[in-house]
Amino acid sequence: MFPRRLLLTALPALLLAACGHKDSDPHHLTVAATAVPHAEILEQVKPVLAKQGLTLEVRVFNDYVQPNLQVDQGQIDVNYFQTKPYLDEFNASRGTKLVPIAGIHVEPLGAYSRRWRSIAALPQHATVAIPNEPSNGGRALLLLQQAGLIRLRNPTDPLATVRDIAANPRQLQFRELEAATLPRVLDQIDLALINTNYALDAKLNPVRDALAIENKDSPYVNFVVGRPGAGDDPRVRALVAALRSPATKAFIVRRYQGAVLPAF
Repeated sequence: MFPRRLLLTALPALLLAACGHKDSDPHHLTVAATAVPHAEILEQVKPVLAKQGLTLEVRVFNDYVQPNLQVDQGQIDVNYFQTKPYLDEFNASRGTKLVPIAGIHVEPLGAYSRRWRSIAALPQHATVAIPNEPSNGGRALLLLQQAGLIRLRNPTDPLATVRDIAANPRQLQFRELEAATLPRVLDQIDLALINTNYALDAKLNPVRDALAIENKDSPYVNFVVGRPGAGDDPRVRALVAALRSPATKAFIVRRYQGAVLPAF
């Protein structure tokens, strides 16, 4: 029989071993994703991976923070929802060391309105909502510059903020909000810059509904992301191969009709 002190000392190690068993299972992989299009695309590759003996568990999130924190903490193996500029800023601000593993698709950012039919119709002092975090906020400002609404001091800065606006001839009023909430405020503002995953989730069609949209040369590719070394994991290699297959490319083209573009 173990002495009580020895048993208490050993218990945390035993619990850690038990908790870590699922993560080390060569036949199981957990992936964090936002609902649309990431989780939908992952659902398409589940049967392919199952035939290889790998169970893919998709955990859906409605924000951009927890998927990274949980991968960094080892609670989830990898995630699939973000661009490299967002990842770089997240690592810098949070002290994490997550790495991009493979680029899968591009979701062109769009500008949407329920009050106006065109960018030209946008009035003086219009209220414009943009994402409140650096990478997507800067991306939104670059699109507004491309649409001729503002001019930035550095016209190529991907992390520009509203303080970097050099010219704002229509005196647009900016609101910086959490990206996931932007579709819900469309009735309250004149224009919102919305990430395609949230636009699709809100039944907006970026190709039809966006008044301005990034073009096909957008550098904002969505990556599978993990901890250092995750790209060498056979389970992750199998996931990437399935995501970058001709069948997945055909699914993306057919399902999203240009709202999501394959990046491979």
